[in-house]
Amino acid sequence: MIRTGIQLYTLRELEDGLPTLLRRVGETDFDGVEFAGFGETSPDEAATVLEEVGLEAAAAHIGIDALEDDPGGAAETCAALDCDRVVVPYLDDSYFENAAAVRETATRLSTLAGRLADRGLALGYHNHDHEFVALEGDERSAFELLIDETDDALSIELDVGWANAAGYGPVALLERLEGRVPLVHIKDVADGQPVELGDGEVDIDACAAAARDAGTEWLIYEHDEPVDPAASLENGARTLARLRD
Repeated sequence: MIRTGIQLYTLRELEDGLPTLLRRVGETDFDGVEFAGFGETSPDEAATVLEEVGLEAAAAHIGIDALEDDPGGAAETCAALDCDRVVVPYLDDSYFENAAAVRETATRLSTLAGRLADRGLALGYHNHDHEFVALEGDERSAFELLIDETDDALSIELDVGWANAAGYGPVALLERLEGRVPLVHIKDVADGQPVELGDGEVDIDACAAAARDAGTEWLIYEHDEPVDPAASLENGARTLARLRD
């Protein structure tokens, strides 16, 4: 059965400390979490709380420079969490400004994926909307070129909200990425901005069904700017529990 989690970046404004945040998530219907840093909490301490509250670690978001500079450290962190996936959460516009830049980005990510695989880690890339920029002399967007220039060694953590904001149908993208989307970010948007699930333009049910068909293992809720993070946590957990079941 597909599992559900929350990207902890969603809850960063609660300022309760990571152990308390994990316990709050553990009181919901979520099956796990995706990390976005640890603050003053060690991965071992986080793992203890995860076991205490019955949550799993779906993945960890770690910047590309940190992964390249210390792949062994990333492996140690993930080993503590009993997690084998790391995701590059963001690369800025310069990485996608033209076809040559995209190909350099693809090579860099593919090389990193190989280095991490030697340490038992699978690498993914999480999109925003700027990766879908049109490329001069190419019918493909930068994101589509990135897909074509990489292989299954690099998974894509498709953010359905940002894809929709960029004008690309997330269901069609999920179909194209079958076998390469173990993690999918479930996000709603309106007029290009994140909103609460059910308040925007994204067909969340269709995305969940397409993700299931594409072999997705985790549906992960994320809201970049929730007005009320605690309420967003509850709404996200209820919605994804329905999609999971």
